[in-house]
Amino acid sequence: MKATVLALEQYNQPLVRREVEIPALAKGQVLVKLTAAGVCGSDVHMWKGEDSRLRLPMVLGHEGVGIVAALGGPKLTIDGKELHEGDPVIWNRGVSCGECYYCKVLKETSFCPRRKVVGINLSLNDPPYLNGCFADHIILAEGTDFYLIPPGIDPAVLVTASCSGATAAHAFDLVRPEPGETVVIIGPGPLGLFAVALAKAYGAGQVVLTGGSQSRLGLGKVFGADLVLDRNKLSAAERRELIFEITGGRGADMIVETSGTAAGLEEAIGLTRMGGSVLSVGASQPGGTFLFDGFEDLTRRNLRLQGVWVSDARHFDRAVRLVLNNPDLFAKMVTHRFRLSQANEALAAVDRREAVKAILLPD
Repeated sequence: MKATVLALEQYNQPLVRREVEIPALAKGQVLVKLTAAGVCGSDVHMWKGEDSRLRLPMVLGHEGVGIVAALGGPKLTIDGKELHEGDPVIWNRGVSCGECYYCKVLKETSFCPRRKVVGINLSLNDPPYLNGCFADHIILAEGTDFYLIPPGIDPAVLVTASCSGATAAHAFDLVRPEPGETVVIIGPGPLGLFAVALAKAYGAGQVVLTGGSQSRLGLGKVFGADLVLDRNKLSAAERRELIFEITGGRGADMIVETSGTAAGLEEAIGLTRMGGSVLSVGASQPGGTFLFDGFEDLTRRNLRLQGVWVSDARHFDRAVRLVLNNPDLFAKMVTHRFRLSQANEALAAVDRREAVKAILLPD
């Protein structure tokens, strides 16, 4: 039996359709027939060669949902249920070694130097070869965290939980607002929309969303933003004035920067009150630099500046539960659906920022 994959063989060139023989499963591996795959902004950066973890040829796609097609032995879900062939599942994209200092002592599995991530640091030449979600089948390693999908859930809606949802959940696990506080979110993409939903879930009093897309800002209001600020209509100084006005001249209690740009992080620091928090969530690759005064910008203001790198099983679980609690809301994030054979068109739509979330469906 063969699987179809869309392989990245050269950066900035169209993905190439390939047929790959499905190997016999090793102990603990799970073969999944994909029913939906997410096209992440990170996939565009990888396609352009902006991520040093890649080894070509490879299959992109680290966000997936599918049906269990075969099992290499007994396997339990993240909450202890036995997996069977035919089960609809979503999985945590990264598998850590479980033995290193970061896994054993710090309990920070996302720092594991041997962490393997489908669609990111596994080549098409690495056994078991089916190592990404831009395909009709994927083989997931022993140690992968699985979550059973309840009946009646559109798989395309749940895809977003495995990357942007889990990463946003990690951010709010590190710093969360006190009830009634003001949270500003910079960037209205999938990460920003998850951040809006989480800020509301944790009791934020005012949620402000900034960005440059009217359609995405409108979607932010649907997700619960109390105020949206269009950076194409308001200058950085005007945005700052408005945020300080609604916070009694103090600045926001918490800023979540999801754009991944130096300009976004610089603005975030300037919008925060004394003793407030800034979370840098959106940088999946270098996004530039800016001038920073450690005394004026950080120490004297007693500011908390927190980086957020990917996620672990706890955050994956939290994001899945958030989506399952309101699938109709998160369905609105999926603006474009393509067939697997249209993966190049999907990448282009995300690159042009036409899509909030683009999904690949089976041919």
